[in-house]
Amino acid sequence: MEFFAGFFDWINDPTAWVALLTLVVIEVVLGIDNLIFISILTNKLPPEHRVSARRIGIGAALLMRLLLLATVAWIVQLTNPLFTLFDQPFSWRDIILIVGGLFLVWKATKEIHHSVDPQDSKGNMVSDVVTLSFAGAVFQILLLDLVFSIDSIITAVGMTDEIAIMYIAVIVAVVAMLLAVNPLSRFIERNPTIVMLALAFLLMIGMTLIAEGMGFHVPKGYIYVAMGFSALVEILNMLSRRRRAGARSPQHSLPDS
Repeated sequence: MEFFAGFFDWINDPTAWVALLTLVVIEVVLGIDNLIFISILTNKLPPEHRVSARRIGIGAALLMRLLLLATVAWIVQLTNPLFTLFDQPFSWRDIILIVGGLFLVWKATKEIHHSVDPQDSKGNMVSDVVTLSFAGAVFQILLLDLVFSIDSIITAVGMTDEIAIMYIAVIVAVVAMLLAVNPLSRFIERNPTIVMLALAFLLMIGMTLIAEGMGFHVPKGYIYVAMGFSALVEILNMLSRRRRAGARSPQHSLPDS
């Protein structure tokens, strides 16, 4: 009982509520990267497997974050220098970010190449038949879940010392991801041009992870402002295309009576 009493001592502290709100917003924003990857990857699965893969991916993201929170002391140690290369210290966190970033760059580049040049090595057009297995999709989602989870928890540790605030923020962020993943995936599926934009986002996020792992701090605000502006431009393009398509439809060109 004493543990739980101390667990919620922060409730009467206004600054703790500010920290909670701030951390929830940060965790939700950080979850966007994870969400985009899950949406693109699961859309390559057969329709009957997509919802299950999304739930498994987001459920695993929640489980990983909660388990990592239970080992906060170990997580903090991941930022301790492991070795030095070219006068640059590298920790386990740096290595994980670099590996995760390289994977994202490879995955996004591969998908962009397939979209731009949808032909196999023999010059034959590749069909739209799904080539990604359920197990393969889940494995890739879990791999990126781990990378994003470690980054998320380290961010939480840097924001507050209250473990309860960290738990609440992580749970709220993952629930938001769970509610948003299906609408986002359907939106991407209905608008093919969004796929290229989302892949470009993943490419940029991958490069950012690599830069962070190499010791170059990239302000997250710049990244998300750029993503928001690009998304706004694409939305305007979509509205423009729909207006032009509507103007060309037969109902707008009825014969004179």
